[in-house]
Amino acid sequence: MGTGDEEIKKMVRKQYGKIAHGNISCCGTAEPCCGSGSLAGELSKSLGYSDKEVGGVPEGSNLGLGCGNPLAFASLTEGECVLDLGSGAGFDCFLAAQRVGVSGRVIGVDMTPEMIEKARENAEKDKYENVEFRLGEIEDLPIDDNSVDVVISNCVINLSPDKAGVFREAFRTLRPDGRIMISDIVLLKGLPDFIKDNVAAYVGCVSGAILKDEYVEGMRAAGFQDIKVIEETPFPIEFILNDPTARAIIEKMKITNKKIEELASSIISIKVCGIK
Repeated sequence: MGTGDEEIKKMVRKQYGKIAHGNISCCGTAEPCCGSGSLAGELSKSLGYSDKEVGGVPEGSNLGLGCGNPLAFASLTEGECVLDLGSGAGFDCFLAAQRVGVSGRVIGVDMTPEMIEKARENAEKDKYENVEFRLGEIEDLPIDDNSVDVVISNCVINLSPDKAGVFREAFRTLRPDGRIMISDIVLLKGLPDFIKDNVAAYVGCVSGAILKDEYVEGMRAAGFQDIKVIEETPFPIEFILNDPTARAIIEKMKITNKKIEELASSIISIKVCGIK
């Protein structure tokens, strides 16, 4: 992995550490998500989570960081083992834990120590005994081969500078016939260089995104079969305009509203699944 890739990962880890402590706003929100559970809840409901799901997890586990609901089509059943890539404070892990029951197991992996600490505190606070959180990188998962039934991820793989490596690792950890369900941000057309090459924009969930066809091909190359893009939704322009990172870039680069609209039209959120 090159120096640029390491710089990106360092920046992402630093920024998400701040989010865990409530010192910076989330991608797509204008206010600190950690300081406003209602704001994160409203954002999650707009992305497909129900009132019951938003209200049925430990307080502080939902930081409003997703771009969809990967559990909506995951069809989790009791007794399954679920792996969440980039688990943050544990929101999707806790929802998955409720579905797989006490006979099931959920493992969250995140590379940000502050997020792991927060997630473990949330699990202990609400006595989730079938959930564990491991510090690690999604390009090099601390998970055994052929050991999980389902891999989920919510708006995290777009932040990895080695997406092909992430898909290979996810495939490795799945048991035969295991499945993957991802919500993520992808592109319909290439981004302008001033966004693509901006590390701050990468952390802001935009610059790291790749073309939809390239994303799907990365899954296929890793070995996944029966890949389906289940849902595509436009990326709201408000997410760009309201995000402090994006606003700073817009002001610095003197980007016109027309250019912002063009940028927003090339970004979509997808739900995509595949089988091992």
